[in-house]
Amino acid sequence: MSTSQSMNVRDQSLHKEQLLSLYGVSVPSRLLLGTAGYPSPAILADAAKASRASIVTVSLRREAAGGKIGERFLDIIKNLGVRVLPNTAGCRTARDAIATAEMARELFGTDWVKLEVIANDDTLQPDVFGLVEAARILNANGFKVFPYTTEDLSVAERLQQAGCEVIMPWAAPIGSGRGLANVAALKSLRAYFPDAKLIIDAGIGAPSHAAHAMELGYDAVLLNTAVAKAADPVRMAEAFANAIVAGRIGYDAGLMPARDMAVPSTPVAGTPFFDIE
Repeated sequence: MSTSQSMNVRDQSLHKEQLLSLYGVSVPSRLLLGTAGYPSPAILADAAKASRASIVTVSLRREAAGGKIGERFLDIIKNLGVRVLPNTAGCRTARDAIATAEMARELFGTDWVKLEVIANDDTLQPDVFGLVEAARILNANGFKVFPYTTEDLSVAERLQQAGCEVIMPWAAPIGSGRGLANVAALKSLRAYFPDAKLIIDAGIGAPSHAAHAMELGYDAVLLNTAVAKAADPVRMAEAFANAIVAGRIGYDAGLMPARDMAVPSTPVAGTPFFDIE
């Protein structure tokens, strides 16, 4: 086998390992991108392509309220050639979220739904009681639920018991850009649910935040504002795409453990070189 053939086999193997499986569907990108708040439809389309995202989220209530849920907006989304994940952003009760999910399934022809039930207007923190209730009903009705929640382990456990195969804890409040505010809790969540699909959702502000999430072993990152409100959304989308790939490869390669004390990288006794005959 030639060197080039060997490299192609290795690259294909790596690509296969990097595939993300969600509810039995394999997608090549671990970046999920929101579609709200971009300066223009053209920039949205260019940013989505630059991000290499396989899934984009669409808020049915927000877009409908803005009068943009017509043919033009739908055409933009369809022309991206990616999978649509409708969300229930803006819903304050389980009942509203369920009704919105039903409308989204009819409009977009998908049983996937990003479930949001908001409790507080200042923090946009989820109403975890309404969230679990809505998740249970939607799962029973054939939906594939992607619940937006906090990093609370007990809530994640109840969502899993309600039938959710994917859990989406926040890194920090929506739109805050603060990054991973509670790393210890996110590590605990990953360790407690080794086989669940965990996707960081909300609070990501910089590519380094996304890379950090992937280095912790999270399966994917969903973000919107960090790209939409960047000075150059298209270049920022590309930066996030690369950061997520780098973080995942770093996690797969095995990060060195952090230490409290220094450890010399060069031997302090004997020869620092291997014997070469």
